[in-house]
Amino acid sequence: MASRIAACSCGKLRVTCNGEAVRVSICHCLACQRRTGAPFGAQSRFHRDQVRIEGESTTYMRSADSGNHVSFHFCPSRGSTIYWQLAAYPEFIAVALGMFADPTYPTPKISVWERTRHPWTEHLADSPMDHLA
Repeated sequence: MASRIAACSCGKLRVTCNGEAVRVSICHCLACQRRTGAPFGAQSRFHRDQVRIEGESTTYMRSADSGNHVSFHFCPSRGSTIYWQLAAYPEFIAVALGMFADPTYPTPKISVWERTRHPWTEHLADSPMDHLA
């Protein structure tokens, strides 16, 4: 069984996920864009029993564009959002995909709130950007 660790940049808040995610997705809603500072948010959802959380987090709540209430947990030292819980799906914990810092992580298969998607994001995989790294 695969075990992956998501952590903030200082490493004080860590989430260990055992097994495969039940959903890997990206969200283009404006709230995710503001939360991440990127054109979309990327997440992996795991069953609650697959997840072990270590360290302190600070929490903020908001209503999603869908009307769902979301509880975000972030590192109190560095501010990075590590995981969140959706009130409508209490059996799952969503983990920010980038917090795994793993370029081999499974590709998102679901894309939501595309009405606010930046049109240029559709073609990112086709762009020769490696020379800029």
